[in-house]
Formats: sequence, structure tokens, C-alpha cells
Amino acid sequence: MPQNSLVKIRYGPYESCGIVEHRTFRLDGLQAALKADGHQCVLEQTDVWNTVMLIVNGECVYVCNITDLEFGGDGRLDPMCQQATDAVRNAY
Repeated sequence: MPQNSLVKIRYGPYESCGIVEHRTFRLDGLQAALKADGHQCVLEQTDVWNTVMLIVNGECVYVCNITDLEFGGDGRLDPMCQQATDAVRNAY
């Protein structure tokens, strides 16, 4: 995958403290890992609960549960962020 590609991060709402809504706190590490690898990120909300999808060139290359991502952080120690970055790199 060439660097500086556009990665759409589609994320759904999840429950926290009894409230269900779209939150980006768990996406901070994922965004940081993708940006460190040279990619541009665009966030898009979706109605699919508890889901994160990475879209590259119109194709879904990675899907995970948003609650499996670490809260905040830079994504360096989160294995899910590493898997996502690898999936984007191998998109071609």
C-alpha cells in the first residue's frame, strides 16, 4: 500500500456508562498509528453498533469491535492497531 493513502474509519456507537452514542476516544490510538505510517484518516459515523471498519479505495480491509481498542493512547502498544495498520499496508 502506498503511503499517504486515504483511510476512511467508519465507527459505530457503543455503550459506556449506560449511554449509547458515537465516541472517538477509542479511535485515538488507531488514528495515531495510521498517521505514523503515513496515511490520512477520515472519520465517518455509521449505525452499526460496536464496530470499526477501515475502508481503503472503497474496500473494507479491516473490521473489529470498537471496545477491543485501547482507550486513548498512541496505538504503539495496542495489538489491534498493529493489525489494522498491517491490513491497510496489505490492501493491494
